[in-house]
Amino acid sequence: MPANAADYAADEMKAASGNATESASRLSAEAQRTFAEARTRIEQVVQDGLEQLRAQSRAYADNAGQQLEQAGQYVTERVKERPLAATGAALGVGVLIGLLLSSGRR
Repeated sequence: MPANAADYAADEMKAASGNATESASRLSAEAQRTFAEARTRIEQVVQDGLEQLRAQSRAYADNAGQQLEQAGQYVTERVKERPLAATGAALGVGVLIGLLLSSGRR
């Protein structure tokens, strides 16, 4: 009977080992599948965020371009209305900038 008990115990150990290996394989496969799904979701969220950011930046760039164009037209109209005043203002700003830059070198 001891030989049969030892054989029986060995068979039980092999079966338990096989079950544990199978369970570990299933868990590993399930974990890999879960990680792959999470990676796919994260990639999609990042892609959606980038696309939204691109759309918003295009809108802001277009708006800034329009405002810059309007400001340029405004300045051009004012210079055409009063060319001497515009020249004097530009000369004054140039002298002021020159004084500020030269005082920094002393």
